[in-house]
Amino acid sequence: MRRIILTLLLSVLVAVGLGGVAVATSSGSPLTQARLERSVTASFANVYAQQAAILGHEGVTAASAAPKAMCDKGPGVTQSGPGTSWNCLMSWSDPNVPMPSTGYGKFEITLHSNGCYTVGSPSTLVGYQTITDRRGRTVSNPAYEFDACLDPKSPDTPTGVSFPSAVAITTTTATPAADGTLSDGLACGVGRGGCVGTITAVATTPSGDVPIGEGSFRMSEQATRNVPISGTLPAGATRVTYTVDTTTGVAPSPLTVPVAR
Repeated sequence: MRRIILTLLLSVLVAVGLGGVAVATSSGSPLTQARLERSVTASFANVYAQQAAILGHEGVTAASAAPKAMCDKGPGVTQSGPGTSWNCLMSWSDPNVPMPSTGYGKFEITLHSNGCYTVGSPSTLVGYQTITDRRGRTVSNPAYEFDACLDPKSPDTPTGVSFPSAVAITTTTATPAADGTLSDGLACGVGRGGCVGTITAVATTPSGDVPIGEGSFRMSEQATRNVPISGTLPAGATRVTYTVDTTTGVAPSPLTVPVAR
């Protein structure tokens, strides 16, 4: 009887323990999208102000930079928890550094289970690992890569910040199929709403520019696609210029690529 009672008691304790684990697991991670967005803007504002002081950019402070961020862990996954797939799109104000046509820069985030994270900044906007200070010395760039930690108990209400996805043309040559048709590679970046629009192709020939045709696309964020182009490549064409027009997302500048037969 004593053995039976102990066995039953152990079973109850195990069940309670498993139930506790289930509750803890299903409660969700405190490392949320909104908390990361608030934390990364604050930490970036501080290191960016440090960089401005090093470069001698007067009037640039953490407050004046006023960064805004939209963070995303990737399509089809829960937008919380640690991981290496976090990306944050961020805009800020600095008269010395105008934003690109997209209106933001892309920051790569590695978020650890303890709430601390490492940020890799876009070098096209913040510079490389070393910079030249106001006295001409080569020094470390505090905004190039930096570490910070979010507060898991900070406000978790949505920030409301949203940026559109950017379309990129991935084709490097115009290579016609056997029937003379073309297809163009496109990529839709991180952002809200995906990418929708058309792409037009124009061939450069010895006698002048000749329209080839167009293709339409509809892609979710972080998706890629080969878009068939109507029409065929004219004889003697040496280059093809692709132009993207979007109804959703940010279009890239036209791209001219060589013909490869």
